[in-house]
Amino acid sequence: MGPLSGLRVIEFAGLGPAPFAAMLLADMGADVVRLERANGDNLLDIEYDVLNRGKRSVVVDLKTPEGVDTALALLAHADVLIEGFRPGVMERLGLGPDACWPSNPTLIYARMTGWGQEGPLAQSAGHDINYIALSGVLSAMGDRAGRPAIPVNLLGDFGGGALYLAFGIMAAWYEAQASGKGQVVDAAISDCTAHLSTMLHGLLHNKRWHDERGSNLLDGAAPHYNTYQCADGQWISIAPLEPKFYAEFLRRMNLQDDEQFSHCHNPEHWPKLKERLAGLFAEKDSAHWCALLEGSDCCFAPVLGLRDAARHPHNVARAVFETHEGCVQPAPAPRFSRTPGSVQGPPPAVAGQATEVLCQWREKGDQ
Repeated sequence: MGPLSGLRVIEFAGLGPAPFAAMLLADMGADVVRLERANGDNLLDIEYDVLNRGKRSVVVDLKTPEGVDTALALLAHADVLIEGFRPGVMERLGLGPDACWPSNPTLIYARMTGWGQEGPLAQSAGHDINYIALSGVLSAMGDRAGRPAIPVNLLGDFGGGALYLAFGIMAAWYEAQASGKGQVVDAAISDCTAHLSTMLHGLLHNKRWHDERGSNLLDGAAPHYNTYQCADGQWISIAPLEPKFYAEFLRRMNLQDDEQFSHCHNPEHWPKLKERLAGLFAEKDSAHWCALLEGSDCCFAPVLGLRDAARHPHNVARAVFETHEGCVQPAPAPRFSRTPGSVQGPPPAVAGQATEVLCQWREKGDQ
């Protein structure tokens, strides 16, 4: 049932990146039990909160001694703990690392925050846009003369947050197999988003990146790494950066003999070239450009909405999206040749009992 079959995870209920990290583990076969707050609420209708797919759910009142004892009993048999509270909350509940390790010294204690466990902003509230702003990454997005473009909440919450948390969990779990000791994984979205920009810092140091958005090869300044609107109002993307790909692009666009397009590597020519291409792409609808460019070495793709992406022939052929309980959603990724991941089930509509989980884990024995 996936490469992580047998891994036991306790997730303390929260929103966004921590649940997504736990979902990644569940997709790969881990047994994820989500501890729901007594009288807690969910911003999404429970049946549509697909971040909880494949998990089990139990209600535990952590404000009572009995609830804390129940959580500790579960954690004594778990491999991983995931929590996304502000620093100090778990300690005040009596569920900090020092309270968990005596009964389970190999427990991986994974903490998801925006600003980290310490530092001047550690106790401050924030959201994705704030974390990626402080990391320096938000400033690089958008047009040169306009405001920074907001990349939904994918870059910070899920890219710099959940993915790094899941990676940190598996790295710590691997180390624990040799050392016999668990440890804290401190995944701060601001830290990890900054880490995502490593290549840009190298380019900046080498004077091959300008710290001003809309003035670089990969940030919308270049004509041959950009998006263009078609006659039908739809958008397409092109990215023929390498010379052989750019030559193929010019050939298919019948521009190979146009002297102006031989200057694509000179930033001084970029505004005029973008204007030319914008005019050309606006003459035909997106279907025309897909027929001409898609599937070639022009580095081309239409800009699809969420619904259209699920219907695209390539995504259909690879089963990139699946439908569960009537809800279209991305399939587990990445793929494995022997132990493929899978959606283990829908979000739990009804919370179970902690005693049931404990009995099952005890019967299977601690690995």
